[in-house]
Amino acid sequence: MRLQLLLLVSFAMLAAQDTTANPLAGIERTKNFESMRASSSAADWKNGNGDARGIAPGGSLVIAELEGPGMITHIWNTVMHEDKYYPRLLTIRIYWDGETNPSVESPLGDFFGIGHGVDQAFTSLPLRVSADGRARNCYWPMPFRKSARIVISNESDKRCNAFYYYVDWQKHTSIPDDALYFHAMYRQEFPCVMGRNYLLADIEGRGHYVGTIQSVFHVSDGWYGEGDDFFFIDGASEPQLRGTGTEDYFCDAWGFREQSGPFYGTPLWEGGRTGSRGTAYRFHIPDPVVFTKSLRAEIEHKGAQTFPDGTKTYFIERDDLMSSVALWYQTEPHKQWTALPLGPDRLPFRENVVYAAWKAAETAQHSEAQVQAQPIAAATGGKQLFFLARDEKAWIEFPFTVLKEVSGEFFIRLTHSYDYGLWRIKLDGQDLGIADGFDPKLLPPVLHKFGNRTLTAGKHTVRFECTGRSPASKGYYLGVDCVGFYIPVYSRAADVDLRTLQKK
Repeated sequence: MRLQLLLLVSFAMLAAQDTTANPLAGIERTKNFESMRASSSAADWKNGNGDARGIAPGGSLVIAELEGPGMITHIWNTVMHEDKYYPRLLTIRIYWDGETNPSVESPLGDFFGIGHGVDQAFTSLPLRVSADGRARNCYWPMPFRKSARIVISNESDKRCNAFYYYVDWQKHTSIPDDALYFHAMYRQEFPCVMGRNYLLADIEGRGHYVGTIQSVFHVSDGWYGEGDDFFFIDGASEPQLRGTGTEDYFCDAWGFREQSGPFYGTPLWEGGRTGSRGTAYRFHIPDPVVFTKSLRAEIEHKGAQTFPDGTKTYFIERDDLMSSVALWYQTEPHKQWTALPLGPDRLPFRENVVYAAWKAAETAQHSEAQVQAQPIAAATGGKQLFFLARDEKAWIEFPFTVLKEVSGEFFIRLTHSYDYGLWRIKLDGQDLGIADGFDPKLLPPVLHKFGNRTLTAGKHTVRFECTGRSPASKGYYLGVDCVGFYIPVYSRAADVDLRTLQKK
């Protein structure tokens, strides 16, 4: 309700400036276009329900091949993929009027507002993600004069089993001369480069900038967002738009917290500890940044840091892993940008899964409750170890083998549901703590991290002991996906002093 009221207020404010800004204005008038759609609907739509398309590892799928003049008004999709981090491993590319260099090129999840390969729901004006992050919607208007081509690529070593999609568009007789082409560019720095600002966009042509989606992966503890934003318009040597802090640019204040709204939000925020992830967006819909020749947008990567000698500062360059999507409209042709990193290189970490728990369904030691390998979406191998515990006396344990010594942050991925219990977890007899499996809905496997560890080559044992259930839970069940190690792709040694890095 609060978001609906906020949207109504926003629309009212826009309508006060321009009556055409009300999204319902003119809905009653005759339309001079044909309503069109490209979708994954089954070819035999009268008799079948096979409304999905698969994408092989390394393969691509053309989801729209449109003849103009026209205007794309809505893109929707939902995905079933064998890799948990598929939103970073699938790439969307859009080509206008037969161009060879795409005007839109981004990981799928980042384009729809969430970085790091995470499924997360949020609501804004041009983007909305629902179904626990698995239904993605885009409402940016995208005009084209001759043609439009949208391609989804699977830059993963695992199969995309199902890609469902709609591309709703309007067939026009002509497009106004002043209608500009939509652009979206992804880039990343893993880690941010010392001695220069993070580059959000470097654009040539005439147009206006309409949005930034920025994601950060913390390499060390501390607040990362003291960096100011700078917009250099039409080649100016000094930025005409200067900011006062990262959260200020994203229209928040005094740090970040998880929230979303029509024009700005932080739909993903895990805090400021090492390994924490965040995504923030700012849509310049009421306040587009207009340029006639060029635009260069930058943001500093500065914040707090504790040094090896114990001293602290709250304003120094940080070497976090940063990525972003810049959104704008402009005339064509556009400036060709740097090649997009391949899918695996876009993940700020990797997971070393050492054992899929469903394999222990017949060999695990346990109390009298039933055990089964249960099919479940997004789990390792498509299954989980499902333990139908009856009470808080239940327990289960199983061995797993590490082929060679491995170090990193040890994790266990558990499913959550309305009838799951509280479980104490032990690794080789050492208490790791208690995990709560309860959630009102059945969730895909959730990562539970248990700190940095080194396991020698050989057999190890993980044990789960039921300690009860949360008050809202209806049962004591346990669902285990896998065990493994979570390893950042870039991990700075604890004794490195950023002050020395900045001098190099």
